[in-house]
Parts: sequence; C-alpha cells; structure tokens
Amino acid sequence: MQTPAIETHGLSIGYQLRNGKKKVVHEHLNLSLYPGEVTCLLGLNGAGKSTLLRTLGGFQPPLQGHIQILGKPAGKYSQSDFSLTVGVVLTEKTNAGGITVYDLVSLGRYPYTGFFGQLKSRDRAVIEASMEMVGISYKASQYVGELSDGERQKAMIAKTLAQECPVILLDEPTAFLDVSSRIETMALLRKLAKEQNKAVLLSTHDMELAIQMGDRLWLLEKQKALASGTPEDLILDGSFAAFFGKEGIVFDAATGKLSAVSPVCPVGIEGDFLTAYWVGNAMVKNGYLPSPVGPDYVNIQCVGPEELLVTLPGGTLLKVHSVEDLLKEIHRLEARDMISHVKNMKNKEIH
Repeated sequence: MQTPAIETHGLSIGYQLRNGKKKVVHEHLNLSLYPGEVTCLLGLNGAGKSTLLRTLGGFQPPLQGHIQILGKPAGKYSQSDFSLTVGVVLTEKTNAGGITVYDLVSLGRYPYTGFFGQLKSRDRAVIEASMEMVGISYKASQYVGELSDGERQKAMIAKTLAQECPVILLDEPTAFLDVSSRIETMALLRKLAKEQNKAVLLSTHDMELAIQMGDRLWLLEKQKALASGTPEDLILDGSFAAFFGKEGIVFDAATGKLSAVSPVCPVGIEGDFLTAYWVGNAMVKNGYLPSPVGPDYVNIQCVGPEELLVTLPGGTLLKVHSVEDLLKEIHRLEARDMISHVKNMKNKEIH
C-alpha cells in the first residue's frame, strides 16, 4: 500500500458559533486518500461534503482530531507550502469573467511567483502544458465570462494543475455540466491521477458516474460512520443498499442504479452480457428482480439484442426481437395470469 496523501484520525468537522459553542457536522472521521486514485465523496445535502472538503483544503479548522498531509501535520505547513501541496476547486462559479483563460490559469503559479507575479519561462511552460492537458488551450485568449460551464470548469482545473500540487480537492466539479462534459471531466481527473500520481478527491451527487469512474468511494451520512472502499466492494457488501435505500427508493446491485420500484418477482436472465444487462435494467423497472435462471422462474436467454428467448415455468418457449416486444409479452402474460410465480410472489408481498 502507498502512503496516504491525506490521512485523518478522529477528525470532527463543523463550525465555531458566535456564542462559543460548536456546530458539529460529522465526527470520528478516519480517512485515507491515496495517490494515483480518484476518490468520490457521496452524500445527501447536509451530510457535510463541502465542510469536509473545506476542512481538508485548509479553509476552516477542524473542531477536533488530526489531519496529516504527505505524512506531515497540516498545522505545520506554512500558507505558501500548503498552496504548493493542495489545490482546491470549490463549487462556486468563478467571478473572474473579465480576465482571459490564460490569466486565470496563470494565477495557479502565484505560490511560485510571489506578490508581483512575474512569470518566467518555466512558469509559462507549466501554464501552457496545464491548458493543453485539459484541452482548453484554444480558448487561452478568450475571456472567462464567455466560456461555457464545461469550459470554465476545465480552466479552473488547469489553474489547479498549474500549482503542480500532489493533492487536488474538488467540490462538485460536474454540478453545472451536461452529460458529455461530466464524463469528459471525470475522465480527465482519472488521467491526471494515473499519469501524474495525484491524489484526487471530489464530491458529487452523480452516483452512477462515481461507480463507473471512481477508484474509491467515501459514503458520508449523518450520524453514521463513513464507509470507504472500491465501488464494487461497497455494492457487494450491501453498503450502497444501506446508504441509498430509503422509503420508496431501492438500490439495485444488479444494475448499480437507484429505482423507485421495489423488484420482488425473480426472473432468470443469462446470455450475451450487454444484452442481459439492459434486459435486466428493463425488468427492474417493471417489478422483476434479475436472478440466475431457475425452474420456477420466467427465464430469458439473451442471444443478442434482436433475439430474446423467453421460457415460462411450464416449459413454453417464446421468441421476441426487442426489449419493447419482451415487455409487451410479459405484460400480456401477466394480464392472462400465465406467469404463476408472479401472482404467488405478489400475494406473499400483500400478506
């Protein structure tokens, strides 16, 4: 195991109130953030995601406990050294609309250039390389206020890259982006973590994207211990279901998605992986639980997207040519009470 880039012990986060009391948002946090990994911080509004990031980023002091950065207590860093170690991109949109992208990115060199900001040849090389890496070089002379949300986010990440920090913290970097830009931003952060061995921590509400592209997840919930691990381990050990499962909301481990439908009727699905995955997704929405094939279930053999073989418990074989046709057939069989296990399962749920 690598040495953690950031490590906390008994950390309590929150705010000092005017009356001298403390508002504790979360406590007893023992965290490890590793180089070369993208860690996604998930939690509902009010769970303390932004407070945790601001505490780790040095914007507010911890209420209790210890934070170590690269093996050194955070309190031992000077402001200048901290700026060379931790780069932060907060969720608020930048108000730097009146400066160019190049000028914004060059602000990342401030820890190196000092108050007067005299850029040397190496500083300019770093600025240009940072813009090139995030794909924003072609906008270098354009004003920040003229950028799209996705382009502005790239510029902010480029500014952080120009700091040449081993640790990058981002508060909801994909919050204002469209689907394509969200994926592009996450892919960029993964590339930075892998190629430059940076420790990247970001908060997000995009659960599916975090599962797909995060190396490690932190699940933060009020009055509960933080759960940490790979997305796959957290799904398999039930942590995701416990974390996201609320009244009327179900986390389906088979698809990695949240659903408002609680699937209770098992249906066997096998065959071509991609086809089976999306057939399972459709069945979940209609109250079925994707399962291994079984003699008492409706079983679906996914030969391919245009060939789905449906076997009923009695042995009757049906052939359909799309997911839409499959759902029509399932609904028709239900209406005619020809799927006996469906009725039985529903009766058990009622009683």
